[in-house]
Amino acid sequence: MQITILPELKAYIDPLTPDEYDALERSLLAEGCRDALVLWGDVLVDGHNRHGICQKHGLPFHTVQNPRFQSMEDVHLWMIDQHLGRRSVSDFQRGVLALRKREIIGARRARLLAASPPPQSLPPDDQAVPTPEAHTPGAPGAPDAPETRALNSREAIARAARLSSNQVVMIEKIQKHATPEVVEALKAGDISLNAAAAVASLPEQEQKDAALAGKEELRQAARRVREARRKPPAASESAPASAEASAASDTPGDELNALRQRVRALEQENAALREQLARWQAQTVPSP
Repeated sequence: MQITILPELKAYIDPLTPDEYDALERSLLAEGCRDALVLWGDVLVDGHNRHGICQKHGLPFHTVQNPRFQSMEDVHLWMIDQHLGRRSVSDFQRGVLALRKREIIGARRARLLAASPPPQSLPPDDQAVPTPEAHTPGAPGAPDAPETRALNSREAIARAARLSSNQVVMIEKIQKHATPEVVEALKAGDISLNAAAAVASLPEQEQKDAALAGKEELRQAARRVREARRKPPAASESAPASAEASAASDTPGDELNALRQRVRALEQENAALREQLARWQAQTVPSP
């Protein structure tokens, strides 16, 4: 049968590493293609690497349709869920996929809101967003429809990706601020997720320079960032207090004059109080 390969679907998930691809090829040559390729009509959804290897070596394979896909959005969600469940996917890749899933579901929910349905017809955030019913029932053995529950919190994203909330924070930071060179180093295993998030806080050029210098320089850069965070407050923060102390020590004459003026004022107050007391006593003592 005719199978259509869409570049956007083939590139939607990170490709296998050379070692992973070689292992898959050896497995297919030894055992054949046991898992069905998933199609949407004639479009290949899942099994691009297996299809390519089977074509290369003339190996037979079988396919299965998923008639419940109604849009490319459904296809993307299904692909994401399939890869989130695979142990071979790295923590970073799972986090990226979960964040991508949040965007798709958020866009779907926004369209529902824009359609202005009655408020009671909108599902709560923790329930699945409805999708149009398929025109044909799911065939036996066909993959399930994609999960569309909202990922409206960092904790929900972490659960979907089987990560901690802190890991999700780091992945979001890497996505927003890391240069492509740092991301590639992370994917290659040259640095950890924690180190990549630290390096991502550096200016772009510093990130690129560290990545080009190799994994040891990347690790050193991450270490420098962490050490800088652990340092006490900068000297500028304590400058006002230091300035006051310095001013006091630099002008002893002014301080002494101020003390003398205060003493004179207190002496005048005491004298006034004595006069007032004497008058009061004179008024209260009876005449002989």
